[in-house]
Amino acid sequence: MLESSPKTHTTSGMKFISWNVNGIRACLKKGFADFMKSSQADVYCLQEIKATEEQIPMEELPEDYQYFWYPAERKGYSGTALITRVAPLDVTFGMGEAEYDTEGRVVTAEFDDYFLVTVYTPNAKADLARLKYREEEWDPRFLAHLKKLEETKPVIACGDLNVAHKEIDLARPKENVGNAGFTDEERRGFQNFVDAGFMDTFRLFNSEGGNYSWWSYRAGARQRNIGWRIDYFIASESLEEHLTDAFILPDVLGSDHCPVGLELE
Repeated sequence: MLESSPKTHTTSGMKFISWNVNGIRACLKKGFADFMKSSQADVYCLQEIKATEEQIPMEELPEDYQYFWYPAERKGYSGTALITRVAPLDVTFGMGEAEYDTEGRVVTAEFDDYFLVTVYTPNAKADLARLKYREEEWDPRFLAHLKKLEETKPVIACGDLNVAHKEIDLARPKENVGNAGFTDEERRGFQNFVDAGFMDTFRLFNSEGGNYSWWSYRAGARQRNIGWRIDYFIASESLEEHLTDAFILPDVLGSDHCPVGLELE
């Protein structure tokens, strides 16, 4: 963690950005630090950092933030991070169970009025080798983690959830039925979060198709906007009246994903 002089933990008028950077070192070479300076979010939540803190050129990053890195045990794989200009009350890594915490997938920060959680949900894989793990273990365990936090205060969770919830959330739903990210099991897993009281915040502000956060590198998919919306901010229903905007930044390059954001009054 890079020590700095952050704000106190007053969290009024907060702007959050979540981004699967697909390698923080590669994203830095493509302008990540400049993006931080131009977007001026209070908190950045990153997924797939693919690096340990020692491997990250901290001198290239803005100094007025605290940096919490959570790499996977396996080198060059997975990992998450939380970068905040507002001092959190507490930050924890993982979900408290070793079987879920070797891949660096969950960071939880406590602020005065809510918890903020960033997550990199396991991919089911092209051959669906991890689909059963997703359905029977990961999704239920992560939902339980959020509901446990919610017993104390409202929760905002964000990150690459590796699922398009509904047909509107991907460009070619019919061709992708049953494929990783659009199986019935994964979609039900997301619906379980909604049924448990977590809002898909982007859909509170936008009901249109064509809004995606990930595109394949193949066949000019991004240029043609043949994409998927698999990066989300979900939030406790009690926060709805305090949300002022949820957005996607498809023109920001640097990864095969683009940043998504949330604003809270």
